Amino acid sequence: MHKVNIKKSLANAFSRDNLEKAFSKENIIRAVFVLFAAVSIVAVFGIVFFLLYTSIEPFREIGFFKILFGTTWDLGDSYSDGQYGAFPMVVGTIVLTLCSVLIGGTIAVFVAIFMAYYCPKKLKGVYNQIINLLAGIPSIVYGFFGMMVIVPALKNVFGVSSGYGLLAGTLVLSIMLIPTVASIARNSLEAVPSNYYEGALALGCSKNQAVFKVCVPAAKKGIIAALILGVGRAVGETMAVQMIIGNSVNYYPDGLFQGFATLTSTIVQQWSYASADARNILISLGFILLLFILILNCILLLVRRNTMAGNKYFTRRVKGEGDTIKSSLSYRKTGSVQDILWVISYALAIIVAAVMLGIVIFMLVKGLPHLSLNFLFGKSGNSGATLAPAFVSTGMLIGLALLIALPLGIGAAVYLNEYAKKNSIFVKIVRLFVDTLSGIPSIVFGLFGYVFLVIPMKKYSLLAGGIVLALMILPTIIRSVEQSLSEVPDSMREASYALGAGKFRTIFLVVLPSAIAGIVTSIILSIGRIVSESAALIFTAGSVVYMPGSYLDSGSSFAVFMWAFMGEGLYVDECYATSVVLLVIVIILNLLVTLVERLGDKDKGKPHPILAIKNGWKSFVATLKKREKTGEEESASGKAEVSEE
Repeated sequence: MHKVNIKKSLANAFSRDNLEKAFSKENIIRAVFVLFAAVSIVAVFGIVFFLLYTSIEPFREIGFFKILFGTTWDLGDSYSDGQYGAFPMVVGTIVLTLCSVLIGGTIAVFVAIFMAYYCPKKLKGVYNQIINLLAGIPSIVYGFFGMMVIVPALKNVFGVSSGYGLLAGTLVLSIMLIPTVASIARNSLEAVPSNYYEGALALGCSKNQAVFKVCVPAAKKGIIAALILGVGRAVGETMAVQMIIGNSVNYYPDGLFQGFATLTSTIVQQWSYASADARNILISLGFILLLFILILNCILLLVRRNTMAGNKYFTRRVKGEGDTIKSSLSYRKTGSVQDILWVISYALAIIVAAVMLGIVIFMLVKGLPHLSLNFLFGKSGNSGATLAPAFVSTGMLIGLALLIALPLGIGAAVYLNEYAKKNSIFVKIVRLFVDTLSGIPSIVFGLFGYVFLVIPMKKYSLLAGGIVLALMILPTIIRSVEQSLSEVPDSMREASYALGAGKFRTIFLVVLPSAIAGIVTSIILSIGRIVSESAALIFTAGSVVYMPGSYLDSGSSFAVFMWAFMGEGLYVDECYATSVVLLVIVIILNLLVTLVERLGDKDKGKPHPILAIKNGWKSFVATLKKREKTGEEESASGKAEVSEE
């Protein structure tokens, strides 16, 4: 009897109706979106696995702790030929990161306070553009500016033999950290409930006291999270750092002008002439760097888990009749410290804007005279390199990366916003891995691409570079599109359902068109990331100066071209000219983002065509009912007149 019931249940489970329901169009599409959302999970595990797999042999031959804590580094051709102690590089990475976050993070927090509470409304849009442009400037341009301006200036001011070292690296990296930390800290400050600020004013606080004693402490969790993200940004920085710190691998940063090396700078500096075994050792340094980043992401996760717990001024118990006041009331004037902090926030905001304008103006003045049609579009070769291959290579990389990342990112965002339950474990895991993927340094992506794609293909190629770039821009697309989808009113979805459309048709005909501004913004931001990238492409696409014929050929983007020009120190004018091209592209992309956002804001108040159809249908039905009712009343009155006659 029991076997018969099992057979019946199996027969019912695999019946034609149940199979048609299970493999319906909606379920298949939902499963596809789930797979798209899981790509970030697979990508993170893939990066960790392939780097660990390649690093196992160096760790076994040399020893993990011997590499981590050894004090002498001498790269040889094999595991036995050389010494591989990376502890000076680890110390250099940590010291440079802490100094940069201490200076750049502090400035960024004051800039965020200025943007949230003090920036005049007329200047707010302009200052936001300044911060966005500061974030969009490629790291190789920062490094070149530091090498040509900051290092010589430090040498002359302090009268030292060389300006390379900790001070130069800290100054450049601090400037690079400001936009990242400031943007996140500003969002946290603006998320503080307005009644905190208003309540502080009602209790007699001045504006400065309300800001610095109430609002800033209330946003401390978000500010701490911003600083941790700044740490991750500093730890993974490659191109700018290796150009200005001296790259002395066996020295500690025990002085402001002592040359030293970091993990990232050592990998880039020694990669080109390393043997196969030596490259595996350098990849093991990349795995150690990845471990640092994963630890930082875990710390960031713990910080974000603690929600905003209020402020001591609004959570303390009100004194009752039985409470006694132990100290006498003080009526002395307070708030002078907050007034000083207010002045500091204004001063630092002005300095940051001046630094950004100084970098842009300096590069334009130095680079514009060296731009010519031949340099931009002429034939490139060993005798004379031009930027014509860079235009083609960059365009090919943008096309391939967007072709891969855009469907995956939009699909993942659709699943997270339209299908997934808000508190499901899978959604939390996906968001965690998206954040982890966005925090992985570009050089780690490059090493992964080298192990996963370049070694099997036995050549550098634009195909490998495009795939790696797709993984790098995937978190940006997911976040931007998901945010735009969440802003689409539910009334549009309900109107579509009322007209008989299913969920799939509603998403593609109503929701996604309504979020087109966010999709376009994600595309522009992704293009900016691709144009600015250099470290990942050096390990995947190569650094040749020839025109690529297909995706299987090597190629160089603008940033990689600039790095190649700096290689021998003989093409300084070409570096200035290339930096101008990069800055012009970044400025255009920033203006496009602003334009798209403004157009999106204008369209928010307009009804979607589906909603307009629904409203029109409702008014049409109401008109018919009104006419029918009017006709019935006229007919009834006519009958009454006839009966009276």
